[in-house]
Amino acid sequence: MLGDNSLKLSLPPSISADDAKIMLAVKLFEVGKASLGQAAKISGYSKRSFMEMLGRNKIPIFAYDAQDLTRETE
Repeated sequence: MLGDNSLKLSLPPSISADDAKIMLAVKLFEVGKASLGQAAKISGYSKRSFMEMLGRNKIPIFAYDAQDLTRETE
């Protein structure tokens, strides 16, 4: 049986619940705590829309360091 992963927060009036979900999803993806699919689901967007949102925020979808990228392109 899965545990309850709900979270209740009191947000400042300037941040909507939808904005908070998006910010949480982006950050979880950025630090590697959520996959692309998981983060998209948290945000309430499709994977494609979430990927576009990541691009607008200059967050790479693929995390390659320089050595990995060099190996992949050889």
